[in-house]
Amino acid sequence: MTDYRNDAGAIRALVQDDRVHRDVYLSEALFQLERERLFLRSWNYVGHESQVPNPGDYYTTDIAGQPLIMVRHADGTVRVLMNRCAHKGARLVCQTHGNTGKFFRCPYHAWSYRTDGTLLGVPLKHQYENTRMHACETGAGLVAPRVAVHRGFVFACLSAQGPDFADYFGAVLPVLDNLADRSPQGELQVTGGCLRSVMRCNWKMYLENVNDSVHPVSTHESVSATARSVDEARPDDAPVSMALQQLLPFGSGYEFFARTGARVYPNGHSVLGTNASIHSGYTIPDDYRLAMTQAHGEARTHEVLGFSPQNVVFYPLLALKGSPQTLRVIRPLGVDRTLVETWGLVPRGAPQELLRRTLTYNRLTFSPMSVVAHDDLHIFEGIQASLAAQGNPWVSLHREYRDDEQLQPVQDVSGTNELLMRNQFRAWAALMAAETPQDECGGEA
Repeated sequence: MTDYRNDAGAIRALVQDDRVHRDVYLSEALFQLERERLFLRSWNYVGHESQVPNPGDYYTTDIAGQPLIMVRHADGTVRVLMNRCAHKGARLVCQTHGNTGKFFRCPYHAWSYRTDGTLLGVPLKHQYENTRMHACETGAGLVAPRVAVHRGFVFACLSAQGPDFADYFGAVLPVLDNLADRSPQGELQVTGGCLRSVMRCNWKMYLENVNDSVHPVSTHESVSATARSVDEARPDDAPVSMALQQLLPFGSGYEFFARTGARVYPNGHSVLGTNASIHSGYTIPDDYRLAMTQAHGEARTHEVLGFSPQNVVFYPLLALKGSPQTLRVIRPLGVDRTLVETWGLVPRGAPQELLRRTLTYNRLTFSPMSVVAHDDLHIFEGIQASLAAQGNPWVSLHREYRDDEQLQPVQDVSGTNELLMRNQFRAWAALMAAETPQDECGGEA
């Protein structure tokens, strides 16, 4: 068995220029290394600040086995803390969201912490006098990872090493500005609840599919055929329903998807649909366009509303759509088990039609019982099962590859080019094979 933990060369060998080895999807050892290296060293989406509007409001989540609390501190800032008491490791809060007031109180031994993570008090305080408790990690309070907030989107890096936030995301950050500026007030709000789906497949399969514009023609053929039959039966004077506006484009051909265009960025990030997408034809309400023009001016309004990417990947675990305003968070649970959360975003000051469009799209395409998601789920789980079978151990990423392919810092390609997937795996290999920092005791930091 390959010792991936101590052999960076073996990890790099899994990712060739135009294909990847099936172990990247099947190896339990690699999944554990992803938890220790990839997810800890990269910047990951935690939540949106609209989920914690008031001081003391909190939202809990998990990033690859690391329990986190996003909380609004008394000074109005958003903090991210490990949901793990510094005393014995108990979870401080078990609910998904709530309000903790001015401090967190551990349910096990009643240790308390301010909402910035500093230790507030312990029972039997005198019994800790003349001990080393205050001089060690326990006395320092809750662990607080590095945090960055951009236009309301909250990200954290769980390792002290690694790139700064701006360097890691770089030129893809303006996509978040575009998304926030879809609000006449420049602010977004998470709303409409969350759709959660657990899939028996590796998380990278789902992420690749986010950037795959070729599969809708075949995988979702029944979706587009049904939408066409409903549309053909529609009276000529009847308006096209919102559902049809959203489902009919799934039947667009290969040439359309190639023309939509794509762009790759360093560190695995990408935009699919730089020229157009299946969302480009949505009707823009007149009152919304007017409110946007009054708030942002004609030039910025044209720029914002004219950009409707099919999917934007903030590598490794976040995917966004500009119109509809949809956010998907990928949460790896195991080497062959993945949770996908789908959230709706509403631009503040925009008409309710935009929220209805987002919620309708999410139900139609991402709900476990939708007319779209079950097609993908069937494919993903079949791939996960069959990759372990005898035969070719490599997965092809050859589409539009060239022997002289040289990655530029930002590179534009066709919308069907598998460079978007190759770019993800190059980022994967770089983070997984990088030298592991050592702590002062000689263990992995």
